[in-house]
Amino acid sequence: MRDATLACPDLTTFTCLDELGLVVVGRRLEPHRAVLACRVVAPDQWCRRCGREGAVRDTVVRRLAHEPFGWRPTVLEVRLRRYRCTGCAHVWRQATSAAAEPRSKLSRGALAWALRALVVGHLSVAWVAEALAVSWHTANDAVLAEGHRVLIDDRPGSTA
Repeated sequence: MRDATLACPDLTTFTCLDELGLVVVGRRLEPHRAVLACRVVAPDQWCRRCGREGAVRDTVVRRLAHEPFGWRPTVLEVRLRRYRCTGCAHVWRQATSAAAEPRSKLSRGALAWALRALVVGHLSVAWVAEALAVSWHTANDAVLAEGHRVLIDDRPGSTA
């Protein structure tokens, strides 16, 4: 028998951003898209060069397309802290590798959704690009790379 109690609504869990190491801190609904303001959960204050602790310098925003909810494109605005090392003055941003590949415009959730939409839902790349609110080339390149990684590189017994 299932427990009949309900939990408080949690937008982070509902959008599967907890799996990407993000937490939702705000939201904005626009006529043609939903924008989720997020921050990275894991701290990243240790210098990659000398190992000393860095001080928060400022923040920057990284925008990522995420899987659509209710057929409305969803954009993640991830606020990243930038740190400056107190020892060697090296500057770095919080790592977002759990949420997206470096320089990617799509979150890992958007990649998984797009691949399912193409393979299982038999949707076109044009439709996927429109649903994610990205260009056709961005969607095509990302889905091809993700499909290759998931469907070809991860085969049992593959020697890649």
